[in-house]
Amino acid sequence: MKTTLTQPLSLALNGIDAVGLWFGLLSLRLLLGWDFFESGLEKLNGSNWFSDIQARFPFPFNHLPPELSWQLATWFELVGAVALVIGLGSRFFALSLFILTVVATASVHWPEAWANLGELLMGYRFTDQGFGNFKLPVLFLGMLLPLILLGPGKFSLDHWLRRRLLGSK
Repeated sequence: MKTTLTQPLSLALNGIDAVGLWFGLLSLRLLLGWDFFESGLEKLNGSNWFSDIQARFPFPFNHLPPELSWQLATWFELVGAVALVIGLGSRFFALSLFILTVVATASVHWPEAWANLGELLMGYRFTDQGFGNFKLPVLFLGMLLPLILLGPGKFSLDHWLRRRLLGSK
């Protein structure tokens, strides 16, 4: 039996939940979209430095030509960022950007050498001082995971298309 105190609390929490379904995942999409788009623009307007680190790419990416890797990373960041912002193909692009972030972490952000867990954790920072700088990519992975598992939320083209095509809520 609900008491008079729990009923308003329940209504308030249900209201917050409803707002979260519309705007919670949107905030992740906007933040990630902004950052991945900036990264893609840097690659688009910069020179390819992937040949310098190709050997550090994890399998199978270490077998792709550096120019192809550069183009794939550039365009997945640019197109994926726009797709996340508008919420179109969100799970596909979130997964693609997740994989891209894992490759970037392994080849660029991970410390080159570490002897123990304490040394490895010194790389969990935003600046590279000889120990790597994998904090930001780890945060991105944590932000992409809800988009992969839950989808883009209700304020997205994916949600609108799903309702139109499948008749689901």
